[in-house]
Amino acid sequence: MNKSYGFIEITGVVAAIDALDIMCKTADVQLASWERKLGGRLVTIIVEGDVAAVTEAVETAAAKAIKKPVSYAVIARPHEEIVKIVELSASRWKKSEAQGDE
Repeated sequence: MNKSYGFIEITGVVAAIDALDIMCKTADVQLASWERKLGGRLVTIIVEGDVAAVTEAVETAAAKAIKKPVSYAVIARPHEEIVKIVELSASRWKKSEAQGDE
């Protein structure tokens, strides 16, 4: 698989979850990470998969989400520095999730 990332930045957690649901139902993509800024008013969802699937997922979510995204992008064959950033984001998210299990 040629890894690629799809990003959607949207206002509100509910709209972000809706966009993620659309992306995962549209194509074979998985949630790589997510970030909340401004107290959850701005949410970035990052999905990963092959280039065609990520492109289809992001474009469909951008068109059909309950709110219009602030921005969105697809990065095919991301540079290793981009991969590090996404992995760092995912590690914070997974660490927070693991702490909630304790």
